[in-house]
Amino acid sequence: MTGAGASHGRILYHLARADFLERVRRYSFLFTLGFALYLGYLAATGKIMLRLGNSRGIFNSAYIGALMALVATTFLSLAGFYFVKNTIERDRSTRVGEILASTPMSKMLYVMGKTISNFAVLAVMVVILAISGIAMQFRHGEDPNVNLWKLLAPFLLLALPTMAIVAAVAVVFETVSWLRGGFGNIVYFFLWSAALTIPVAGHARGGAHFFDWAGLSIIWESMLNAARTANNSFSMSMDLGSFDFVNTTFRWEGVQWTAGIVLSRIVWAAFSLVLAILAALRFDRFDSARGRMQRGVSELAASDDGTEPEKIAPRVVVHAIPLTPLPATPVSFRFGAMLIAELRLMLKGQRWWWYAAAAGFIVAGVAVPSAEARGIVLACAWMWPVLLWSSMGVREVRDQTSQLLFSAPRPLARQLPAVWLAGVIVALLTGSGFALRLLLGGDMRGLLAWLIGALFIPTLALALGVWSGSGKLFEILYTLLWYVGPMHATLQLDFMGSAPATAMTRVPLVYLLLTVGMAAAALAGRKRQIQT
Repeated sequence: MTGAGASHGRILYHLARADFLERVRRYSFLFTLGFALYLGYLAATGKIMLRLGNSRGIFNSAYIGALMALVATTFLSLAGFYFVKNTIERDRSTRVGEILASTPMSKMLYVMGKTISNFAVLAVMVVILAISGIAMQFRHGEDPNVNLWKLLAPFLLLALPTMAIVAAVAVVFETVSWLRGGFGNIVYFFLWSAALTIPVAGHARGGAHFFDWAGLSIIWESMLNAARTANNSFSMSMDLGSFDFVNTTFRWEGVQWTAGIVLSRIVWAAFSLVLAILAALRFDRFDSARGRMQRGVSELAASDDGTEPEKIAPRVVVHAIPLTPLPATPVSFRFGAMLIAELRLMLKGQRWWWYAAAAGFIVAGVAVPSAEARGIVLACAWMWPVLLWSSMGVREVRDQTSQLLFSAPRPLARQLPAVWLAGVIVALLTGSGFALRLLLGGDMRGLLAWLIGALFIPTLALALGVWSGSGKLFEILYTLLWYVGPMHATLQLDFMGSAPATAMTRVPLVYLLLTVGMAAAALAGRKRQIQT
């Protein structure tokens, strides 16, 4: 290795090491480790299992290793992305990036260091799941003989390459301006869902598992052959119960790791490096003036005569600014004016096409004849303003106006209710087409369920925003609830009342109680912010 290569290696090592140590010292890392341990607990107690129809594998090293590795490649590849997707943005917000940009360190080294740090954090969680797998085999005792290779091979060849891809994708999202914020959080959820589903579905129709980035089809094919059944209903599911519904078991000795399978996993690990290189080429090196410079060049290029613009010396004009005397009597508080101001802040920056799409959802909610289809329209209509709701309770800290607002008279009784009511108005307006159809049909119970949903969503956003200080938690949790609940007609999670059967149950009342509880939590959180 040359002197320059050794120097670059040391820079890369210390950059990744410093970023990794900074993360593991935060409380959020402990929370994520707790999440990984909880996943291991769910698998050990039978809440998460791999089953083939009504059969499951005997709890030997191969089966437990595959189960825990697929827990990492599915659940952890989702939660882990949101945990590591903040490393570059943190340097940007704390102005550390400007200091790093003034050093000779290249963009490639910086981005590679961040990618390696992301991978190291995710690998720690994978190691925790691997240790949980060993404990799980001793707990069940169906096969006490521990074979470390069969237990750990799925982690090495399936989970770790998947975590490398997640680490690189997180960096890519941070280097693309329109994927850096809340919109990117939502995009990744749908990208993750499609990336897990499409390769496995293609393999079920006879496709190759070479394009299965998570390795699900590798386990699927091997277990299917071991069970010797034509039943293709193999599924990984989260079950709130025990193994009582499993009728039979089968012995599975693990995947035969052929050269083709190993090569496909190496290719996916190498693909993560390609993504990191692309991110480095895209990275702006914290140059906030690049956009302004490009706009200035465009304005010069748009000159008609092509001559150099005339240089005009700046002229300073001093005007006397009259000061308005304070009124002798105090001005009465106008809640309506504050509500309009909060609503304008929430809608600020939305383009014409945003309003056009919202109007389209309203019209579709009235015009669509099928009740099930109208439920899908309502779900889409209440996904459209998710980035507006995610700013509730966060805007004051993000825009550094908290000291000004919290020092105003009675912020708990004035400003916070205005923020909440602005979010409710957005929900009522965007979902008004669905409500109008219910009103015309005389479905009062359905209308009540819809109204509870319109109150629940902004209250959830406000409570999570006040306590977390970021809109990310709401964006993640709401998207997950939206996808599993209303979009898949899961009755217990239909907080919108979009399914016709929801109004006939006690589910809306549960979400009404949750709304009241979250409103109290938002008040408590804001009171805590004011006092500190």
